[in-house]
Amino acid sequence: MVFSPAMIRTTRRPAHEILGVCIAVAALVCVSVAGPAGAQGRGGIPIPALPDQPWEYQTANAKIRVRVLTSGLENPWSLEFLPDASILITERNGRLRHFKDGKLSGPVAGLPEVVSDNFISGLHDVKLHPDFAKNRLVYWVYNKGDAPATAAAGGGRAGAAAGAGGGRGAAAGAGGGAAAGAGGARGGGAGGGARTLTVARGVFDGTALTKVEDIIRMPGATTVSRMLFLPDGTLLVSTYGEPQQQAQDKMGLAGKILRYNADGTIPKDNPFVGKEGYRPEIYTLGHRTPESLVWHEATKTIWESEMGPNGGDEINVIKAGGNYGWPLVSLGRSYAGPYQPGGFQAEGMIPPVVNFVPSISTTGMTFYTGDRFPEWKGNLFVGGVRYGEVPGTGRIQRIVLNTAMEETRRETLLEDKRWRIRDIRQGPDGLLYVITDERNGALLRIEPAD
Repeated sequence: MVFSPAMIRTTRRPAHEILGVCIAVAALVCVSVAGPAGAQGRGGIPIPALPDQPWEYQTANAKIRVRVLTSGLENPWSLEFLPDASILITERNGRLRHFKDGKLSGPVAGLPEVVSDNFISGLHDVKLHPDFAKNRLVYWVYNKGDAPATAAAGGGRAGAAAGAGGGRGAAAGAGGGAAAGAGGARGGGAGGGARTLTVARGVFDGTALTKVEDIIRMPGATTVSRMLFLPDGTLLVSTYGEPQQQAQDKMGLAGKILRYNADGTIPKDNPFVGKEGYRPEIYTLGHRTPESLVWHEATKTIWESEMGPNGGDEINVIKAGGNYGWPLVSLGRSYAGPYQPGGFQAEGMIPPVVNFVPSISTTGMTFYTGDRFPEWKGNLFVGGVRYGEVPGTGRIQRIVLNTAMEETRRETLLEDKRWRIRDIRQGPDGLLYVITDERNGALLRIEPAD
């Protein structure tokens, strides 16, 4: 299947959706011709299987060991540590899993039905309420059906056509789950149908969710989303900003970072409250595909990773009321080739502090603040699902920053494995934990080898 630039412009669909359709079709053809395959491969590049034993690397500053803690995760999206150091893990198809004492649970009961198109829409981020130790509240952001969802036979293609796709490189490994009710054998995802990005919360007792309620619905926003609780207890929620000019629409919620109180109400001190022509939820605008939101304690700042178009992935420092330029300015080209109409920068648009050309298809990130890797203290670790638009080239990048928070050095990790790195977090033990966005996704741990 071939798509010309003219077709892309005519359809006005993001090109990564078209790419996702191509990948899905190619995968179906390969299965029908070759039958069951061994190791996953994308674009002719074989993806290494998960090793049975830990393996080691000598990096620029540390010798590390990487260990598979568990596999059997289906396109995991996010992980969150509980106070007992166990981990909640979301799967895009609509399941929440609990990893504790070396064992991965089945689907956590109580999650509502999620619209998952086996492409990028589905269940995304998960966060604990700042007072979780007392109230046991867990928050998650997901795509909720606006009408009874119908199972999408063919998964990726039907879903990608029904709703806006997530980000570049999102489609590969789209095993998804068969459409099923929450807690079903394959997960809680249902395909097709209109959907709305929604934040819900519930009480987690260690095995199930109860008192579940939707507290935020974001009309016009779908697909990819991340969340962050700020030190003041308010909640940031990001939204996807394509197609066309949605990210610059001051009365729309797509392509924004939104700020809410923990109960879903709007804070009175949001930057656009009371300003004519703006939605009061908006905290910042002009975003394409926010993929991570983290708090940097040392500078008291919010950092965001954002997936650009063809090149132009970026890391931003988020400032209340800021406009980050999409789709007017970008360091990346459109998929047809030209740069964005406004060029690289424009007055009133906040430029990134780090950029990626070629792209790594940025995903989750974390600042390392622990003591287990002294040489890495203060470094920023960023996941990626593919490099330079080539499928099967996922990796982690370690970014060294000076005291002014300017990039001075960059190193690539796990490049030889080519797995799609969806999220990376520092654990309470000072080690790094990573999830791979694959049909047989895994939870990895990076630890010192010495």
